[in-house]
Order: sequence, then structure tokens, then C-alpha cells
Amino acid sequence: MAKDKDSHPHHHPVVVSESCLGPYQQTVRAGRHTLLADEPVTMGGGDTGPSPFDLLLASLGACTSITLRMYAEHKHLPLTSVSVELMHDRIEAEGHGKIDRISRIITLTGDLTRDQRGKLLAIANKCPMYRVLHSDLRIDSVLADRESAAPAA
Repeated sequence: MAKDKDSHPHHHPVVVSESCLGPYQQTVRAGRHTLLADEPVTMGGGDTGPSPFDLLLASLGACTSITLRMYAEHKHLPLTSVSVELMHDRIEAEGHGKIDRISRIITLTGDLTRDQRGKLLAIANKCPMYRVLHSDLRIDSVLADRESAAPAA
């Protein structure tokens, strides 16, 4: 199968399951990596890991930073560091009620010209996660057939 240059294939599933160590604590397995997700104490969780919204923001922030680093290396730009701060909230939108908003503050360090900084901001808006979040996204959900996985009596 030919790779579409705009695609960013995700070859392994991310598996999220209850850890049974708290009311909302989840174990997240992504390839060989394992981390915890949880809700804050104010939401009834144990605050033992990032919340689902924190993970979403972290995905966008990491993708933004990595994309900027790759571009700077490719173009030999004097970018010495990247930091991305993200916040999520809900705001009133005229004629639409409340909508979700992500605020992203990108800090670029290095001896960059105004044009280079502007180009880096434009590139930030082309990172794969940004594109996914701005796209018409389709999520297909099905129930796993667990009856066939039950042990034989």
C-alpha cells in the first residue's frame, strides 16, 4: 500500500483499560510505553496521571514541538529550543453557543529573524495533530466480541 504524504500512519493500537487501582484510573499502553491517566480529585479521581484533556493537549503540544524541530533542522534554522503551553476552555461563540477552544503559546528560543519566526508559526499550524483536530474527524466505534474470548467451561 502506498503511503500518502499527508498521512501519519499509526501502526499499533493504543489500548486503554481500567487499572482497578482507583475509580477512574486508566492504564494506557502505546507500543512499548505504559502510562496512567486519571481524573483530578475534584472530579472524583485520584489525580494519579494526566486527565484525558491533558493527554489531548500534550499530544498537540508534542506534535507542534517535534514538527518545529524537524523543520528547523531541515532548513538549518538557529532554533535552540521550543516550548509549547496549552490550555483548553469553552467560550461563547456568536450564533453557536459554547465551543471548545485550545490556546497554544509557542516559545521559540534562538537567533531567529522575524521572517523565520513567522514561518515557524505557519509550520506549527501544519503539524499532523493540528490538522487532525481541524479536520472533519470520523470516529468509528464498535463493541469487541468478548463472548468468543470467554474461557471454555
